[in-house]
Amino acid sequence: MQIEIWSDFVCPFCYIGKRRLEKALEAFPHKEEVSVIYKSYELDPNAEVNPDKTIHELLAGKYNMPVERAKQMNEDMGKQAKELGLQYNFDEMKHTNTFDAHRVAKYAAEQGKGKEMTERLLYAYFTESKLISDHTTLIDLASEIGLDEDEVTTLLKVDDYAIHVRADEEQARQIGVEGVPFFVFNEKYAVSGAQPPEVFTEVLETVWQEEKEKPVLTSLNPKQSKTTYCTDEGCETE
Repeated sequence: MQIEIWSDFVCPFCYIGKRRLEKALEAFPHKEEVSVIYKSYELDPNAEVNPDKTIHELLAGKYNMPVERAKQMNEDMGKQAKELGLQYNFDEMKHTNTFDAHRVAKYAAEQGKGKEMTERLLYAYFTESKLISDHTTLIDLASEIGLDEDEVTTLLKVDDYAIHVRADEEQARQIGVEGVPFFVFNEKYAVSGAQPPEVFTEVLETVWQEEKEKPVLTSLNPKQSKTTYCTDEGCETE
């Protein structure tokens, strides 16, 4: 089974949704046969690298509400995260542009460490309050999970993996993704938002059962007819 996840590293619900899916997968009896692929999605492609406003001020401005109301919303979000063992430090959080972080994540996926890089970036942003657009920070984070420091340094100096990020975002537009997290199971079933673990469990079981119920091919050749076919050893008639 394949699960594709479109998400952004500064999306609080994306981290929550990731944990809820992981919780459902942990109890899924066929979890070893499930592959998870992380897809790039920028909530704000035009976000500044170094904004001069706090996360509370940015949220207040986006929804035209008082800063105190924004703080309350973030506090409520933090409580949801805490239930899953996540620590959101909104007061120190450094909202930023995530394009370069997505590029590094694409490189990591190519090296077989996409899962580790995604988790490390989310933790760095939400818990450690790191500026995940800063190249030195990205290099350090990548190095921590075992990626080649020189290769990451080089890719950040040029446009490497930008095409992969844009391809994910174009695919998101084509399938109608309007917000993240967005989960696609076996390119057929879509789940939008950070749904409860039981929702993910239901989808996992549905997709798994459907895969196991694929029809077995039955020959419709008349009993007296001859069969002509080819293999790598040649063609013959029986």
